[in-house]
Formats: sequence, structure tokens, C-alpha cells
Amino acid sequence: MIVQGAFEKARLYIESRSKSSELNRHRVKQGPCITISRETGAGADRVSEAIIEFFKPFNDEYIHPWTVFDKNLIEKVIEDHHLPHKLSQYFIEDRLSELKSTVNELLGIHPHTWLLVSKTTSTILQLAHIGNVVIVGRAANIITAGQKNAFHVRLVAPMENRIKHVEEICDKTRKEAIEYIHKEDQARSNYLKKYFNRDVNDLSSYHLVINTGLIPYEKAARYICEAVMETFPELFPQHIFSSEYDYA
Repeated sequence: MIVQGAFEKARLYIESRSKSSELNRHRVKQGPCITISRETGAGADRVSEAIIEFFKPFNDEYIHPWTVFDKNLIEKVIEDHHLPHKLSQYFIEDRLSELKSTVNELLGIHPHTWLLVSKTTSTILQLAHIGNVVIVGRAANIITAGQKNAFHVRLVAPMENRIKHVEEICDKTRKEAIEYIHKEDQARSNYLKKYFNRDVNDLSSYHLVINTGLIPYEKAARYICEAVMETFPELFPQHIFSSEYDYA
């Protein structure tokens, strides 16, 4: 149900692009782009949704409503580049081993992974340019590093917190959760290193690093939103900084 809701929000965001000319020209046309890099189980799902809820009262001020692009980013890439939907399985962050990927490409089983990464990069840049998005993972912080409206966050947490979160949201046993965390963390690290030659733990890539083991998800989201508003006041209608909106 949560996944379906995310796809529906993404669809509405995309549709708003085609209708933008019909909307009030006095509205803010570009909003911020927030990228979230995360350790597996650090609660990026909860934090990103809380960010959307924080900015929800401001949606009427923008052409495009605030939207999270996480797993639904795959569908956006496929739509943008008119790709077969069966390719969605190959967009997972570096799940294929180097050998298997190379063999499959030589046999023509699936397109070269560099091509898929390139198309993903293109879509992320398009979303960032429009703004009012939270983009989770897929090296979005590296891809949008040159965007003046982009704010980059890294979420971390103690292993025990991460295990508990994965057990809850993925319905896994403790052993399965630990294996999943190690596998996902390694895959994301490999993805960034292989395609962008960057270290996921390079803290100079982020505006803000938050430990969700010490700061609750909702409070972490508030910190992020307030930091974004202070960093990019020009991307928000000036009257929202008055007492009309309670964002403090």
C-alpha cells in the first residue's frame, strides 16, 4: 500500500509538468532538491516521507508538489527513455556481479549497465532541475553536485537500530536483516565507486550528516527542512517565512 502511494505521488508530480503552463505564473517555479544517501536501515524511508509532510502546506505555492523518488525512480527512468518495463530488474544498485554483468552484456541479454546508469543520471538531473523532490540513493548527491538548488544529506545509525528497522519494514529475522544490511551497503558502495569513482563515506559530499539512532526520524526531517529553508531562502515564497506558517 505504501509503495502504491509512492507511485501515485510520483505520477501526479510527473503530470504536473505537462500542466504547468496552465497554473498561476506567480507561483514559485523551481524548488529545492534534497538528496539522501543512507546506510541500510537508517530510516531514509521514514525521514523522506516526514520531509514531504513538513513541506506539504507549501505545495500550493509551487507548480510541482513535493515528491519522494526512491524505488519509483526506476519507473520514471523507464518512462523518460521509453525502455521496456522488464529492464526494471537491472536498475538495482550494483546487484549483478562484475562477471555476470559482463557475460550478459556480451550475450545481449540486457543492455550495458553503463547505459542504464547514464539514463538514470539524466532523469535525476531533470528531477533536480524541477525541484521539490527528495531523491534517495543512486549517487544523486554526486550527480546533482553542480545544481545550485541541491541539498545533500547522509543518514547513518548504529547497527542495532538498523537491524531493528529492517526487521520491521522487511519482515526479516535478525539473521536475515544482518545479511541484508551487509549486502545492501556493499552494493551501494560498489555502485558509487564503480560508476562515479567516489566513496560513499566521503563526508565532504554532504551538507548534513544525521545519526538517526540519536535523532528520531521526524526530528531529523525537521532539521533537514529547516536547513534547506535557511540555505535556499530564494527558492521559497517570502511570505512563508512570516507567522502565517509555523515551521519553526
